[in-house]
Amino acid sequence: MEQDHREVEEWFDEYNELKEDDNRKGSLAEKICLALKVHAQIEEEIFYPQARQATKDNDLIDEAAVEHATEKLYDAKIRFLGEMVKHHIKEEEEELFPELVPAKMDLDAVGKELAKRKEELMAEMQV
Repeated sequence: MEQDHREVEEWFDEYNELKEDDNRKGSLAEKICLALKVHAQIEEEIFYPQARQATKDNDLIDEAAVEHATEKLYDAKIRFLGEMVKHHIKEEEEELFPELVPAKMDLDAVGKELAKRKEELMAEMQV
């Protein structure tokens, strides 16, 4: 998941550096949106339910779910979306992830499940 986070952060930075009339903005925005859609779906289907059960931190998981709804925006709001995603990533990595170790969640098993589902979704959602 952290690899996905770094990748999308880099794409947002790249997007923000492009000039307004750069023809690469559209394809990069689509790439970002596809990655976020898949990432959000695997988190919602697999990671959050298991993290909720492991940590009992309903507030943090509920907030993440609301943030995911905000992440499903397109080009005109991509800069705002970038800030929201960066905030979401920071909370997951600094607050939720540290709770998982003492909760004894099987991170290797969940990671494999996430990777498998991500691969399936990427294949299904490719245009």
